[in-house]
Amino acid sequence: MVEPRAKYGVDAPAVLAGLALGGVAELGLAVVCFAVGWTILGVILLAGGLILLAGAAFFAHTTLRGKFRVWDAELDALGLTGGEHVLDLGCGRGLVLLKAAARVPQGKATGLDLWSTKDQSGNSQDATLANARAEGVAGRVELATGDMRSLPFDDAAFDLVVSSLAVHNIPDADGRARAITEAFRVLKPGGVLRIADFRHAEAYAAVLRELGAADVQVRDLGWRFWYGGPQGRTSMLTARRP
Repeated sequence: MVEPRAKYGVDAPAVLAGLALGGVAELGLAVVCFAVGWTILGVILLAGGLILLAGAAFFAHTTLRGKFRVWDAELDALGLTGGEHVLDLGCGRGLVLLKAAARVPQGKATGLDLWSTKDQSGNSQDATLANARAEGVAGRVELATGDMRSLPFDDAAFDLVVSSLAVHNIPDADGRARAITEAFRVLKPGGVLRIADFRHAEAYAAVLRELGAADVQVRDLGWRFWYGGPQGRTSMLTARRP
């Protein structure tokens, strides 16, 4: 795998910081407890601190390396021919968007986002465009500001729609269902959908089945896509528009 030349930030930086700082704090308290003879409490705090630090390590690995490898494998498995039009919903600083763009030299990759820095550090259109230039794909990348519940694109406009850890940020089930419906609407006949998320994947799948999507599946992406441990495992939703 080619290591990234661009800077893609950290997913949910406050969560990662909380895990790391919480782990260090509990280890510090454990040392104090052992020093004053509170052995049982010290053992509990030691175990808790180690669990939190392990969670931080898994989280950091996923956001800085693991998801890169997973998405490389996912995109390679699609067998893209190079002329496709790709849409990335919640593209952030462009990890999946630009990996897709690199695989469609005669095509186009469009990224849509609200550009929130809460969910990804340093998230902005300027950062994504800088990454596109660093990766050598700026000429076939377009960015849009918008809500995935109401996409500013025509029906059947894209061969591939992808999304990574974005749809769950919509707070209500109806809104998430609308986003999945919109993603399906803009797919061309024969187009494919790939959505990675650590919540609600089965609900997304149910929406797609109601819409008549084919080959709808949900599968686990393994430890490389764990945000904080197995409780934060990520699933991949796959589907095709007939």
